[in-house]
Amino acid sequence: MISFDCDYNNGAHPKVLENLVRYNDAKPTPYGFDEFSERAKDRIREAIGMPDAQIFFLTGGTQTNATAIDSMLYQYEGVICVGSGHINVHEAGAVEFTEHKIITIPDTLGKMEARVLDKYLDDYMHDGNKDHAVHPGLVYITFPTELGTLYTARELDDIYQVCRRYDIPLYIDGARLGYGLMADGCDITLPYLARHCDVFYIGGTKIGALCGEAVVFTNRQAHKHFFSIQKQHGAVIAKGALIGLQFEALFTDDLYFKLSRHAIDMAMQMKQIFQEKGYEFWLDSPTNQQFVILPDVKVEELAGKMEFTHWGQTTGHRTICRFVTSWATTADELNELKRLL
Repeated sequence: MISFDCDYNNGAHPKVLENLVRYNDAKPTPYGFDEFSERAKDRIREAIGMPDAQIFFLTGGTQTNATAIDSMLYQYEGVICVGSGHINVHEAGAVEFTEHKIITIPDTLGKMEARVLDKYLDDYMHDGNKDHAVHPGLVYITFPTELGTLYTARELDDIYQVCRRYDIPLYIDGARLGYGLMADGCDITLPYLARHCDVFYIGGTKIGALCGEAVVFTNRQAHKHFFSIQKQHGAVIAKGALIGLQFEALFTDDLYFKLSRHAIDMAMQMKQIFQEKGYEFWLDSPTNQQFVILPDVKVEELAGKMEFTHWGQTTGHRTICRFVTSWATTADELNELKRLL
């Protein structure tokens, strides 16, 4: 059965596995304080053009978001996020579990708008009862968004300028970062993104690694005890080199970006297949996530033949379905999709 259900149900790219095997007997220093992790961090710093960036490796996205966000907030602070944001809808309340409220504001096609953020913060600052409310201590966005849409460089800059005006850090969830950066029409580069936020993470789990995310602090320093906060969250693994070795491979010879571009190429071919079959799209996504509207009878017909996500119902007995490509998607899988449709 072919699967377009998600972009993290594959193993790892062969070059990642080769690096793990090559140093399997190396006996590195535990907890991520090893030469391989340091080399990986240096390569990430070079890729973003920030030699002083602080970098920490964690194993998964939810763990990364909960740990990083908790480390940046006081007990009475919350994080601003659009209603469709990943931490608000798909992480089982992990941030709230750390006792930080998610403060939601409206989105436009999954994106936060600087004017909406500015209005919320201005209203809060002029509220005479604000000291009785949860204080907004962080702004969270994803790139690309939960709906596979992209911010432009101007939109990201506008959001960051609002954050700077109110002295609130901007955190970017980059679980699918490569798939956004390599999408057609994207005018944001990795160095640009790093300069226009305070902390972000580079997702490895969805782009070529067995597991692993790299948290990068850029324009603000990490909490001085960030490692201890990681430990408290169960987010430190003894065999830390496991993640460092994977990111070393991903950031050698632009492998991370090449794998990301492959997924985009496959997604655009997938989009063409659906278009040729006459199916309508829920929204236009330039990334590896494609949202297609299928008749319910077609959804039932495809059940058991391929895996995809039921995103929600729409009018006329039709279902919004999400089809996702990845670094590992093949032409044969797309041909099978075409045949089944």
